[in-house]
Amino acid sequence: MDRRSWAQDVLRCRLCETPGPPMYCEICHTHLCKACVGEHLSDESKDHKVVPFKKWAPNPKCLKHSTQLCDLHCKQCDIPICVECVSSDEHLGHKMVGILKIVEEKKEALQRDLQELENTIYPKYREMASNIPVQRADLSKNSLKLTAAIEKHGEYLHREIDTAIEKFKSNAKEMDSKHLVVLDKQENEFKRRISEIEQRIADLNELLNSNDISLVSAYNSRNAEFRKLPPTFTVSLPRFTPQMINREQIYQQIGSLSASSIKTKEQGYALDYPGADSSFPDRPLIDVPRIITDITTEYGETNNLRSVSCLGDDEVWTCGYDNMLRLYNVHSKLVKSIQTKSRNMPYDIAVTQSGELVYTDANDGTVNIVKNTKIQTVVKLRGWRPTYVCSTSDDDFLVVMAKYSSNHTKVVRYSGSTEKQSIEFDDKGQPLYSPQDHTKFICENKNQDICVADSYTDTRAVVVVNQAGKLRFTYTGPSSTTKEPFGPVGIITDSQSRILTSDINNQCIHILDQDGQFLCFIDSCHLKYPWDLCVNTRDNLFVAERYTGKMKKIQYYI
Repeated sequence: MDRRSWAQDVLRCRLCETPGPPMYCEICHTHLCKACVGEHLSDESKDHKVVPFKKWAPNPKCLKHSTQLCDLHCKQCDIPICVECVSSDEHLGHKMVGILKIVEEKKEALQRDLQELENTIYPKYREMASNIPVQRADLSKNSLKLTAAIEKHGEYLHREIDTAIEKFKSNAKEMDSKHLVVLDKQENEFKRRISEIEQRIADLNELLNSNDISLVSAYNSRNAEFRKLPPTFTVSLPRFTPQMINREQIYQQIGSLSASSIKTKEQGYALDYPGADSSFPDRPLIDVPRIITDITTEYGETNNLRSVSCLGDDEVWTCGYDNMLRLYNVHSKLVKSIQTKSRNMPYDIAVTQSGELVYTDANDGTVNIVKNTKIQTVVKLRGWRPTYVCSTSDDDFLVVMAKYSSNHTKVVRYSGSTEKQSIEFDDKGQPLYSPQDHTKFICENKNQDICVADSYTDTRAVVVVNQAGKLRFTYTGPSSTTKEPFGPVGIITDSQSRILTSDINNQCIHILDQDGQFLCFIDSCHLKYPWDLCVNTRDNLFVAERYTGKMKKIQYYI
């Protein structure tokens, strides 16, 4: 067979391999002979559209041999070629395929790019752009608070400090103006890129439906350009700090207006990743926390959702009353499930700094680490039952354990399999924690305080000790502001060293500072039996509702 006849035989029926098929399915991008059309149409999973193959536009003309049409495509040179090109030495040893094969591949690439733009890139741009009005509203709200605080202090200082007060207000407005300029610039950039993507989507749809081989074969993807998302800015909002007046140094004594800053975070295709920077200095709480996402799981009344622990920003490990450990993403998709080593119920879970999963098996007396899909037992106890667990900043883990024979409870720090510390009694020799294995979720604060939410009826307290195990304080709830007795269950700390604990009796979350002073409630998110808590690296709060099996992702910081 000479090269010209070989080129004509490149195109074959998809089903029977008959050369030179005269029919083509525009839906499946499949070449068919007449005998196979019926079999192809019998697949009712799609609405097929079979047309004579001659409806395609003519093959492109060869750039070097103007009288010839290109039947082939050189893979190495990535150009269409004719049979005379094949005969030349220029493409000797190169891999060549039929031009229509390349058209098929290009169509598939077009489809993939279109899906990526429509389903991933475009929604992400829209989401990021929609956050600009929220930041603008927060900026406006903070500006009003600043002005009110400054004016209130100005009333106290009277006319002697009017000039200084006006200067502070002017500075605040100037910073607002700078912030607005940045936000407006960023919003305009998002609008411009969104417009480009919308036009690109329209162009791809038109190209995808085109029968012009020259246009389709010349297609080059621009998705890589759009995957590189523009930088976003985090505004550190200024605060006004008042001082009592000193007439000798009136201006210096009025107060100070903290400098604002705008942080640029370069965006990539994967915006969320484990180990992201979680340092957010001086982040104020918002007045009304809001639900970002409701996450549905397979847990519920028959298999309660017991424990949750964040893996990165958008995935959460969970466990309930069966013997499975399940990883969900924020879209309610089950990403992974692992059965416990002993096939017992896991008592509690925690994610380490390196992203590995730790779980306790109270019935088996073990603490275990999941590495990839393999489970390794790191602690095996006798006489004590390991219950609740957390990971520390040093990648140690703290385990709450109970001993029925002595009715004691203690907290033990482990580094791998080695016990480093045991915490059980206060300075007067009294137990720090309630007896046995009543619910006692545990976490470590950024200042290395160890925080335990003890739900025992006679205790009902958050018990906080320092790194050495010395009692710092206990928190038993704010006085006379809740309808039911304080019911602490889950506990977690955030980047600001604030302590958050769920109150199952009052269907809310208490937020404390690192010294145990009550700050506020999260009671505006329709919580139903909030149980365990975790926060991701962006200080988004995940609340597990025990009986509904749902998780709520909540924003409570500006």
